[in-house]
Amino acid sequence: MTGRKDGYHRGVRADEPVTILTVAREAGVSKTTASDALRGSGRVSERTRETVAAVAERLGYVPNGSARHLRRASTGTIGLHVPEVLTRSAYYMSFVFGVVEQAARHDYDVTLITSGQHRARPPRVDGLVLGDPLGGDPVVENLMATGLPTVSCERFPGARQADGVVWSEHAEMLARLLGHLRAAGAARPALIVAGDESDWAAGVHRGYLGWCAAQGVAPLVRRVSFDATGDEIRAAARALLGPGSPMDALVCAPAGAATEVAPLLRESGSGVLLASCVDSAATRMADPPITSIDLRPREAGASCAELLFELISGAALPGTERLHAIELQLRTSTDPLR
Repeated sequence: MTGRKDGYHRGVRADEPVTILTVAREAGVSKTTASDALRGSGRVSERTRETVAAVAERLGYVPNGSARHLRRASTGTIGLHVPEVLTRSAYYMSFVFGVVEQAARHDYDVTLITSGQHRARPPRVDGLVLGDPLGGDPVVENLMATGLPTVSCERFPGARQADGVVWSEHAEMLARLLGHLRAAGAARPALIVAGDESDWAAGVHRGYLGWCAAQGVAPLVRRVSFDATGDEIRAAARALLGPGSPMDALVCAPAGAATEVAPLLRESGSGVLLASCVDSAATRMADPPITSIDLRPREAGASCAELLFELISGAALPGTERLHAIELQLRTSTDPLR
């Protein structure tokens, strides 16, 4: 969506291409409002629509996705990569929707790329979003070597780094969760976690070990694979529950792990408190509902896509990082009186 201006407007150079950001700035509205006004969507007043339309016409803005992409030699598509072993996760489904929705606001399509796809050529896209990339993944390595603008959700645990990163304070949030468990009477919390190939899992593990060191508590950790089955997760929980185990709380990092072990803990009659590092409909509807960290995946996906478009347009510089806020949701599973 570009055009040329014959004069100056509010300090904008005459040779500067007209983008939706230009129109929004000139009209005194947000980029989302300007886009919705020109597309006839969203909850925008008629007066605002008329104002934005008038500004767009005055600046020579062309609200046509195809024309815009042709003038910019653009594909009109961004690529989205997620680890193949995680595509079944409700978290990643929400993350994907966030990316797709934000791309639509920019009149872009999204091509899904998984780690099972071995490509002889770079994907035909204008940029890439990498969802929690795993270290050692050759597809991620190849994608980052294409030279395309790239944004990752969490840092890539490898030699390269994406041009932009959206990250969250997982270690700090895990420490906050453990503090809640201690206040609920748990002195020896245990952790089930995947390997450190993921920056997210490494952050959770680091937060747990740091908290244990600060409290003078011996860690109780069981590792599982990223594509762990329910049987593998339950086996890890049984090992922690073994005879004479001091465990009085269990934190499950992998998505879906807490709901897998909840029946096991209930049957054991151990009174072990239970928490999850990934919130979902399943943790909210469990019996009892499970205390969880809400990673807000839809918002994370939208933030990654938006940063990518800023990199593509030059509105953001390579090396930009954005903090994505996450939340702790306290529920009955960590109530000692349940």
